[in-house]
Amino acid sequence: MDEYRLKGSFSMNCHTSLCLVLTMVQLWPCFLSMQRHSVQNTDQPSSAARRVKRGWVWNVFFVEEEMNLTEPVYVGQLKSDLDKEDSTFKYILTGEGAGSIFTINETTGVLHVIQKLDREKKALYTLRAQAINRNTQLPMEPESEFVIKVKDVNDQKPQFLDGPYEATVPEMSPEGTSVIQVTATDGDDPYYGYNARLLYSIIQGQPYFSVEPKTGVIRISSETDRETQEKYFVIIQAKDMIGQMGGFSETATVTINLSDINDNAPKFQHTLYHMTVSEAAPVGTTIGKIMADDSDIGENAAMNYVIEGDASYVFDIITDNETQEGVVILKKKVDYETKRKYSIKAKVINRHIDERFLNEGPFEDSTLVRITVEDADEPPVFTSQEYVMEIAEGSESGSFVGAVNASDPDNTNSPIRYAIVHGMSLKRLFSINAQNGTIIITKPLDREITAWHNITVTATEARNPEQISEAPVYIHVLDVNDHAPEFPEYYETYVCENAEPGQRAISQTYDILVYTAST
Repeated sequence: MDEYRLKGSFSMNCHTSLCLVLTMVQLWPCFLSMQRHSVQNTDQPSSAARRVKRGWVWNVFFVEEEMNLTEPVYVGQLKSDLDKEDSTFKYILTGEGAGSIFTINETTGVLHVIQKLDREKKALYTLRAQAINRNTQLPMEPESEFVIKVKDVNDQKPQFLDGPYEATVPEMSPEGTSVIQVTATDGDDPYYGYNARLLYSIIQGQPYFSVEPKTGVIRISSETDRETQEKYFVIIQAKDMIGQMGGFSETATVTINLSDINDNAPKFQHTLYHMTVSEAAPVGTTIGKIMADDSDIGENAAMNYVIEGDASYVFDIITDNETQEGVVILKKKVDYETKRKYSIKAKVINRHIDERFLNEGPFEDSTLVRITVEDADEPPVFTSQEYVMEIAEGSESGSFVGAVNASDPDNTNSPIRYAIVHGMSLKRLFSINAQNGTIIITKPLDREITAWHNITVTATEARNPEQISEAPVYIHVLDVNDHAPEFPEYYETYVCENAEPGQRAISQTYDILVYTAST
C-alpha cells in the first residue's frame, strides 16, 4: 500500500512539473510580447500577463509480466490538457520498445502492450511522448519522458546455488549448536509482495536437526551419537510466498558428518584370558595377546595396557599401536619346578581423555590373565657357572684335581654323563669320570711349562643325549721347589799367587772378592 502511495505521489509531482513546463512553452510568445511591451511601457504593472496551467495528463504505468497476450492489453493513457478531443492532437511514442512492445493510439493517447514481458530480463522501459498538431505537424506539447514498470508475478522458483552442502559437527554437541547455513535465491522482485520472500523448513533430519525459517541456519536439536549413526542426510526446503499455498519450492540435501569425541571407555573382549609359556622360553618371548574394544576412532580409541601387581616383574605388556592389541611378553625366565601358575591383572587405559567426561569415572577396564608354565626337558645344570681347581706340579699320574657336578632340573631326574671337550692335547693331560665328574691328571704337570690349563666339561642327560650343558674349568698348576739355583753361565776367574786374604779377584766379566786362607 505504501508503495502505491509513493508511486501516486511521484505521479502527481511529475504531473505538476510537466504542466508547469507545458504552460511556459505555450505562453512563451506572449511572454516575449509582454517583455517588449514592458520595455516600451515601463510604467505598466507586470500583472497584465496571465499564465495558464497546461501540460501532460497520465496515470502511473504498470504492466504485469508473463501475460499470455492474444490481443493488445491496455496500459494507460497519455493526454495533454490542451486536447479538446477534436482529433487535432496527434500522439507519438518513441523510446524502448515503442512500436514493437508498446503501441499508442495516436488520437486518444491510449497505450497498449502487445508482447509478453519478463521482469527478470527487463524491469522497466523508458519512453518519450510527443503531441503535435495533426494539421500543421507543429508541436502542441514538448516531448516528455516517462517510465513503464514491469509488475512482478511469482514465476521464479527458489534455487540453492551453493550446493552440494556438507558439514561436520562433533557428536554430543549441545542443543542449539550451529551446523551450517544454506541459502536459496529467488529471481522474483524482492521489493514487491511476497514473491521472493523465502521460508526454510526441514523435510528430513528430525529430530536431530532443525532449521531457522528465515535464515536457513541448521542447528542441533537433539543429542547425536556417532557410534549409533555417523552420517545424516538432511533435506531442507525453501519455499517462496513465505510458505503460503501456491508458492514455489526447492529442496537441498545437506550431508552432516559427526566427528568423534572420546565418550566411550575401552572394554576387554573377555573377562579372563588363558595363556601358556614353556619354562624353556627365553626372555622376550611373546606369550599371548589381549584385546580391548573402543567404540571411538582415531586418537580417541588409542589405549595403553599395563600389568598390575608383583607379576609385573615376570611379565610385561606392550601396546601394538597398529592393532591396538596388548602383547604379553616374558620379562623374566620362569621355572616349572618352582612355580607353575601365574594370575596377573591387566588394565587398559585410554590415552586421551575428554574433559567433558571426567566426572563419569576413569576411562579404563581390567581383566584377568592366567598363565600356565609348561614343563620342558631342560639340559643339565652345573652347580657352578665355572670351576677353578688346583694341583701341585709333579703330582703323579691319576692324582685328583677336582670334581664338577650337574643335575637334571626336570622331575625325571635323568642320570648325567660327563666328558671333556676342546682339544685332544688336553685329553692327554686330564681325564674325567663319566659318572661322577671327578677330574684326574693322566701325567705329571710342569708349572714351569704351563701354569694354567683351561678345559671345557660337558654334562649330558643319559636318557636324552640332545640335552647337554657346558661349564669351563680353570686348573692352576701350583709350584713346588723342584729346581736348584743355577748360574746362567760358566765363570773363569784368575787370582794372583801372592794375593792377600780378602783381595778382590778379577774375572772376565765380574770382579770377585776372594778370601784365601793364611799359609
